[in-house]
Amino acid sequence: MKKTLYILTMICGMLATTSCSDYLDKESDTELDLNLVFEDKTRTEGWLANVYSSIPDPYMGHLQYEGWEILGDDMTPSERYRQFDGWTVIPYILGEWTTTSDWGGNFWADFPQRIREANIFMKNVHTLADQGITSTEVEYMKTECRFMKAYYYALLANTYGGVPFAPDDVTPTDYTLADLMVGQTPYDKVIDWCDKELLACSKILPAKYTEARKYGRATSIMCLAVRARMLLYAASPLVNGNPDYANYKNSDGENIFPATYDPAKWKYAAEACRNLIKAAEAAGHKLYTVKNPNGDIDPFMSYQDMMFKRYDEGNTEILFARPGGCNYSYYEGLTTPLRSSGNGGLGVTQSLVDAFFTENGLPITDPNSGYTEEGLSTEDEQRDNTTWASDCNGGSITRSGTYNMYCHREPRFYVSVAFNNGYFPQEDRAYNMFLGSGTETDNNGTHDAPQNGYFAKKKVYYKDNVKQGSYQYRPGILYRLGEAYLNYAEALNECDPGNPDILTYLNRIRERAGVRQYKNGSDEGGKYISVNLANQDEMRKLIHAERRVELNCEGLRYDDLRRWKEAETVLNGKFYGMNAYGKTADSFYKRTAYQTRVYKKAFYWFPVHQNEMDKNPKLVQAPYWK
Repeated sequence: MKKTLYILTMICGMLATTSCSDYLDKESDTELDLNLVFEDKTRTEGWLANVYSSIPDPYMGHLQYEGWEILGDDMTPSERYRQFDGWTVIPYILGEWTTTSDWGGNFWADFPQRIREANIFMKNVHTLADQGITSTEVEYMKTECRFMKAYYYALLANTYGGVPFAPDDVTPTDYTLADLMVGQTPYDKVIDWCDKELLACSKILPAKYTEARKYGRATSIMCLAVRARMLLYAASPLVNGNPDYANYKNSDGENIFPATYDPAKWKYAAEACRNLIKAAEAAGHKLYTVKNPNGDIDPFMSYQDMMFKRYDEGNTEILFARPGGCNYSYYEGLTTPLRSSGNGGLGVTQSLVDAFFTENGLPITDPNSGYTEEGLSTEDEQRDNTTWASDCNGGSITRSGTYNMYCHREPRFYVSVAFNNGYFPQEDRAYNMFLGSGTETDNNGTHDAPQNGYFAKKKVYYKDNVKQGSYQYRPGILYRLGEAYLNYAEALNECDPGNPDILTYLNRIRERAGVRQYKNGSDEGGKYISVNLANQDEMRKLIHAERRVELNCEGLRYDDLRRWKEAETVLNGKFYGMNAYGKTADSFYKRTAYQTRVYKKAFYWFPVHQNEMDKNPKLVQAPYWK
């Protein structure tokens, strides 16, 4: 009897790390006989491509559908976007989140389908010597499926905590996790399984591919990257002996999260991060840099172009990028003023603006930082370590008449934040965020306007033109070496305070960013910033601050706040910006609350939707949800 399966339509897209992939951009048919699929190379590869298809989009996925950016405190879309399809997360940040709330990410239903497809693939794929599928290729393909299963389960565990777990089951086409009719497996058991799978896969898959058509396929480096981040999260306070979850048990009476703190998890995470770095560097990965004619790093161009250059253009910082393309055109429309044919309602928070260091590498709260908040600058600001001002920003870093809050800040600030009187390259003019005719808010304050005086700028290519529909292709980066360095520094500080590698890897990030590096002890006459490496608390604050800036708007901030157990503090209360209703400098340049957010203890974990709870009496609801 023939076995008939349903395959979802795979949207052809561009490969994440090069211009095109013959392998991961296959279309699949809608209803095919299994034998017909696996006797044909094109259909076999199309099936495998669909296993990859639920990898989140780091542009509109992280922003709109999964909503990690909205849930964090880097980015801020107009609240009124909630009236449109897909913006299901916006009500969450206002406290309107229940067990019956819809969620665009829908990992609970989506990921099990991909896991199912991976299991079917592994059972049926075989050599097709006459079509070029060798036994080695089959082994790689099966291992790719193992990697994807572990990747999806790691995301499920990170989202829901304990999940129903049956990694090898081949289930019906439309099932969700509830349909397994089993209770949740404890978090650590899922993580342990993923850990073993990812490590095993890393020993089979190549570190990189030499054929352009294979770019985007899973590599040993991707395995180690997912593993390192997962173990860092598993060592963190939210899930490592958190007393808040001492009574949270599954239907069998097992603790879903470990009841006691295990410091060895930090050491294990540090080792995983170190192994990733060693393997990645051995395979040729390095921080992306653009050099000035004198050989020095151009920090502005380096940080900007890191998000746009492909692997085959020399951006070997990329460790894991989304195959199949990303929706960056819509993302850029949201950061473009309405009067310039955009939607113009996606900004950044004042909290993020304040997080960036000053030009001398100190936080704005440090009395030695030179930071001035009041008043306007009286001359254009220039710097001699970059061509960014002339090539990308209208000839200067800041223009005369810029609010001093935005002057003399570090390079990453200018690449990430669009502010009043900053340069708008699409139309070769300055942004005007004041309320009034002919400004970015000339629409009676509707949703298509900056809500707090800022636009998001990171990941927006300066040569793109929304009005003309002209966009530069770029990779959808999910993991890069810069994060690996910061992950390692954090884990090492927790398990081995004082280890010199902490500063080594923290300073690699700061060197590329063009800010003064840290030094244990003497500052050598101001050349460095003096720190006490042995002071674990001090170093923890520095590492956390560096993550906030370096990884801003990359979909990681919300998970950081969760795993550090800081979300209840940081994501509750008033959020600030400039006064979006100000019509003059005097009225606009005032720290003004534009939103009040609510974050309850329950919100650390996504709830199991009530429909799923009703299906399966063995499920228990996530902690503190009612």
